[in-house]
Amino acid sequence: MAGLVEQRSIDVVPDEERHGSAFSQFTLWVGANLHITAVVTGALAVVFGGGALWSIVGLLLGNLLGGTVMALHSAQGPRLGLPQMISSRAQFGVKGAVVPLALVILMYVGFFASGTVLAGQAVGKLTHLGDTTGIIVFAVITAAVAVIGYRVIHTLGRVASVICAVAFIYLGIRLLDRIDLGTVLHDHAFSFPLFLLAVSLSASWQLAFGPYVADYSRYLPRTTSGRATFWWTLGGTALGSQWSMTFGVLVAATAGDAFLNSQVGYVVGLGGTGLMASVLYFVIALGKLTINVLNTYGGFMSMVTSISGFRGQKTLTARGRTLYILVIMVAGTVVALAGKDSFLDSFKDFLLFLLAFFTPWSAINLVDYYLISRERYDIPALSDPAGRYGAWRWDALLVYGIGLVAQFPFLATSFYTGPLVAPLGGADISWIVGLVVPAALYWTLARRNTSHIPAATILSASGTTEQPVPQQVTSA
Repeated sequence: MAGLVEQRSIDVVPDEERHGSAFSQFTLWVGANLHITAVVTGALAVVFGGGALWSIVGLLLGNLLGGTVMALHSAQGPRLGLPQMISSRAQFGVKGAVVPLALVILMYVGFFASGTVLAGQAVGKLTHLGDTTGIIVFAVITAAVAVIGYRVIHTLGRVASVICAVAFIYLGIRLLDRIDLGTVLHDHAFSFPLFLLAVSLSASWQLAFGPYVADYSRYLPRTTSGRATFWWTLGGTALGSQWSMTFGVLVAATAGDAFLNSQVGYVVGLGGTGLMASVLYFVIALGKLTINVLNTYGGFMSMVTSISGFRGQKTLTARGRTLYILVIMVAGTVVALAGKDSFLDSFKDFLLFLLAFFTPWSAINLVDYYLISRERYDIPALSDPAGRYGAWRWDALLVYGIGLVAQFPFLATSFYTGPLVAPLGGADISWIVGLVVPAALYWTLARRNTSHIPAATILSASGTTEQPVPQQVTSA
C-alpha cells in the first residue's frame, strides 16, 4: 500500500519517477467528463431558453475553444514536472500567486459540492440510505482515492471512461427510442445571446480545468511531445464533455419538468428499473467519483501552493497531504448539504461567475509560458521569495486586476448584469474580454523586461539545466 500511495505533492517530479504516455490524458479526460454534472451543464443551455440545435453547436464551439486553452496548460506538465499553480509563481511571484489561488480553492470546493449533491443522490438510491447519507459516504470515498493519488486517479479515469461510455451509449439508444430527433432539432431559430450562453457554459466548464490540468500530466516523461500531450488532452476533454452535454440538451428539450425536478432520477428511469436502475446509479456515482477526485486533489494542491509560498515549504509529508485533503472534503460536504435542494438554480451562475476569475489567469499564464519565457523556468526559484521571481510580481497582478474589471461591463448573471450586456442583446461575452485584454496587456508589459528568464530551464539548485527536448509528436 505504501508504494501505491503518492509521495509527491508540490515538489518537482524527478525524471526517474516519470512514466506513462500522452494517451493517458485522453482516457483521463474522457472519464472526467462523462458524468451527470456535464449532462446538467448541457441541459442548462435549453433550460434557459435555447433551441436544441444551436445549443449543441454553441456547446461544441465552447468546448473546443475552452478545451484548447485547457490543453495548452496540460502540455506544461511533462516539461516542468510541477503542479499547475506552482508555475503561476513565475508570473505572479512566489507569494503573489496566492491571489488567483484563493479563487481556485473556492472553485474546487464549489465543484466538489455540486458534484457530491448529484452523486450523493445516486449513492443514496443505490444503498437506500437517503441523499444526506449518500452525500457523506460519497465524500469520504472521494477523499480516500485522492489521498492515494496519481496512479489510482489515472486508473480510475481509464475504468470510468470505458464503463461510462458504454452506459451513455445505452442511455442514448433508450432516449432516441423515446423521442423524434428530427422534431427536436427542427427549430432552426437563432438567438445570438442564447447561442453565446451555450458557448460560455461549455467554455467555462473547460477553462475551470485549467488550474489543475498539468497536475495530471506532470508524471509523463520529460521527452513526451508537447503536441501529443495537447492533442490527447483536447481530444479527451472535448469528446467526453460534448457527448455528455449533447445528451443533456436532448433530455432537457424533451423531458421538461420531469428532468428538472430530478436529474439523477430521470436519467436512471430512462435506462430502466430493477437491476438496470441499480447499475445506472452505480455508473453515475463512478462518473462523479472521477471528477470529484480531481477537484479534491486540485484543491489540496492549491492550498499547499498558497501556504507554502509564505512558509518556504518545498515538500509535504503524507500526513500533511491527508489533512489538506480532509479540509477540502469537509468544506465541500458542508456546502453540498446546505445547497442540495437548490442545486440547478445556482449552478449556471456559479459556472459563469467563476469564468470571470479564471480567464485572466489563463491568459497571463499561457502568454508567459509560451511567448515570454518560452518554456524556460528556474524551478528552484519558484520556491524562493528572494529569488529571480520575487515575492510579488506587481505587473502580473495589475494585469490580472485589469482583466477582472474589464469583464464586469459584459457579465450577465442573476445577481449582477453589466451595462454593456443589454446593447449586445443580452449576450455575455465577458470570458472573451477576460482572455484577450490581459493576454495583450501582459504581453506588452512583460516583454519589456525579460532579465529574470533563464537561458534554459533550471532543474535544481545546483544549476542543472534541461537538455533540449525533441518536440515531434510521439506515438501513444
